[in-house]
Amino acid sequence: MTSDTAVPVLWSGDLKDTLDFYRALGYTVTHEQTRPYDYGAIEADGCAVHFAAAPQGIGLPTEQVGCLIMLDDVAERHATFTAALRKRYGKVPAKGCPRITRFRPGQSRFSVVDPVGNTIIYIQRDEPEDVDYGGSRELDGLARVLDNVRILRDFKNDDATAVRVLEVGLRRYGAQASAVDRARALAALTELAVATGDSERAEKVRAELGGISLSKTERAIVAAELRAATDLADWLSETD
Repeated sequence: MTSDTAVPVLWSGDLKDTLDFYRALGYTVTHEQTRPYDYGAIEADGCAVHFAAAPQGIGLPTEQVGCLIMLDDVAERHATFTAALRKRYGKVPAKGCPRITRFRPGQSRFSVVDPVGNTIIYIQRDEPEDVDYGGSRELDGLARVLDNVRILRDFKNDDATAVRVLEVGLRRYGAQASAVDRARALAALTELAVATGDSERAEKVRAELGGISLSKTERAIVAAELRAATDLADWLSETD
C-alpha cells in the first residue's frame, strides 16, 4: 500500500542564497535550476521542501508561515541548527532574516525564518493535541497573565506584546499576587528583556527580583525560570 506525500513549495527569492541557507542547516539540495525558470528542492530526514520564484507582480512573503515540519526530537534539532548557523554566521542570527527563534526547556516547537522570509515551524511530533493556548480558566490574576505570556513568547514569537502584557499584569495584579508569582513574572520579564536586547532593563529587573522574600522551595522554582535568561544571553553571545 502506498501513501500520499505533500510537498510544500515556498518562494525562492534569490534561489542560490536560499538554497545555501538550507545547506548550512544540513539539508541536501536535490534540485537546482535557473532555466527556463528558477526552481529548487531540498531534503533532510525524508522530508522535502521545494522553492519556486514568486509569480510576476506578487511580492515575496513577509515572514509568513509556509511550512510545518513534525519531528521526533525538537530540542536536538534546535541545537543542531544553532550550531550550524553559528558556524555559518559567526553568531546565532536571532533577529531579521534569516533567523532562528530561541528554545526554552519544555518547549515543543521553534521557528526558522529563511533569507526570503519564509517561516518553517519545527514541531515535536507528540506535542499534545490539546495544547493550552493561554488564559486558562483555572488561573486568575498574575498567574493567568503569565500563562498568556507563555503563549505569546513560545508559540507566537511575539516578545514585544509579551512584554506589554506582563508589565500591565504586574501593575494590575502585582500587589495582591503571591511572592512566588511576582518573582516568576519578573524572571519572565528578565528573559524577555534579554531577548529584546535591553540588557540594562534586564539587570534592573533582576535587582528588583532579588528583593523579594521567598522560601527555599520558591526560590528554586524562580531560579529555574531565571536560568532561561542566563541561557538565552549565553546563546546569543557565543561566537564560533
